Amino acid sequence: MIRGPAGIAVAVRAPDGQIVLRAMPLPPRRTWQRWPFLRGVFILWETLRWGMEALWFSATVVAGESEAREVRESPIAVLTIAASFVLALGIFLWLPALLAEGIKRMLGLSAGIGTALEGIFRLGLVMGYLVAVGRHPEIRRVFAYHGAEHKVVHALEAGAPLTIEGARPFPTAHPRCGTAFLLTVIVIAALLFAFLPASTLLERLGLRLALLPVLAALSYEALWLSARYQRVGLVAALSAPNLWLQRLTTREPDDAMLEVALAALHAARELENLSGECKGE
Repeated sequence: MIRGPAGIAVAVRAPDGQIVLRAMPLPPRRTWQRWPFLRGVFILWETLRWGMEALWFSATVVAGESEAREVRESPIAVLTIAASFVLALGIFLWLPALLAEGIKRMLGLSAGIGTALEGIFRLGLVMGYLVAVGRHPEIRRVFAYHGAEHKVVHALEAGAPLTIEGARPFPTAHPRCGTAFLLTVIVIAALLFAFLPASTLLERLGLRLALLPVLAALSYEALWLSARYQRVGLVAALSAPNLWLQRLTTREPDDAMLEVALAALHAARELENLSGECKGE
């Protein structure tokens, strides 16, 4: 899946070996949707929405339209998505806070140390999860396609030929990757939560949930700045952990995967031509 200014393009390798494309134009953004700090929340929601559309499209190509529609319209699918969202909140948002609170009370630690422990636990859970799922063969294949996306975007930004040979030499990590956003969220969460007023555990958990839009907005702006000024020495040093973490979420793709990624890139650029925008990814 490649996102450009005008829309999102998804390319899927069908069981018969053909590449099937879907281009999804994005509606024009209102002025307020481009404002700093507001744009991060909007883009995050937009990415989640279109990401789900891309997943359903790939299921349609692989499993067939009737079977994919049956699954999509099933109440079980809705419940599964809702349960997954709640489980993710519980594990990655609240569980670190609960663990840190327990240790803080047991050892009589200060609130600041408790917040630091929470951040360490959250980072450990995320990295442990990525390492665990990355051991599954199918997920490793997904991560290789992830690397292929990054390679073709690098080739576009570098002015290299948009071919398999042109994309192959580039790295699988990219500073605007969602994995980079994930690590940025963890770091900013530790800083943001450190300023929350001391209160009961239940109140702190509620505040963490309520501040999710603020956390997303701050994290997006930090990632935007790091990508814009990545050639500045200090910014590059601060961004290095983001690129390192992508070793867990990307793999070296084969040429067939690069072919699929290039098809998506060309489709995304075609959307730009149709909309009159020629800006790259």
